[in-house]
Amino acid sequence: AEAANLPPLTEAQKNKLRHLSVVTLAAKIKCIPYSVLLEQLQLKNVRQLEDLVIEAVYADVLRGSLDQRNQRLEVDYSIGRDIRREELSTITRTLQEWCQGCEVVLSGIEEQVSRANQHKEQQLALKQQIESEVANLKKTIKVTTAAAAAATSQDPEQHLTELREPAPGTNQRQASKKTSKAKG
Repeated sequence: AEAANLPPLTEAQKNKLRHLSVVTLAAKIKCIPYSVLLEQLQLKNVRQLEDLVIEAVYADVLRGSLDQRNQRLEVDYSIGRDIRREELSTITRTLQEWCQGCEVVLSGIEEQVSRANQHKEQQLALKQQIESEVANLKKTIKVTTAAAAAATSQDPEQHLTELREPAPGTNQRQASKKTSKAKG
C-alpha cells in the first residue's frame, strides 16, 4: 500500500519477508496448501515455492516436510514472531491452562508419594511384628526345652540333640528294612 514511500526491496529482503510470511501462516495452520502459499508469497510456480521452503528449513526458520503428492507444507516447528497486543489474552489463557495442568500433575505425584510412604510404614510395622513374634517363639522354645531338660535332669543342649535325632536302634532297623525292600 505504501510502496511508493519505501525504497525498493532486494531479492534477499523479499526472501526474508516470504520466510516470515510462511512463519505467520504456520502459526495459524500446520498443513498449508501450496495454493495458499503461492498466493500469499506472490510466487509464480511450485518450483520457486519449494526452493523458498527448502531455504527456510536450512535457515532454521521452520521445520517440516513438503508433501508433493498432496501439494502442501506440513509444519512441525517454526520460529516465533513478535507478539501483537490482540494475542496477549490468548497467550495468558494458554499459560494459565498449562499452569493448572502442572498443578494437577504435581498433586497426583504428591498423592502417590504419600500412598507409597504409608505402604512402606505398614510394611515396616508388619516386619517388626513378625520379628517380635519370632523372637518370642524362640524364647518360648528355649524355656520349654530347658524346663523339660530340668525335669529329666539333663543338659538342655543334650536334650535338644536327642529331640532332633531319634534313638539309634530304632532308626537302624527301619533303615535296613527299607534298604532290603528297595533291593528286592
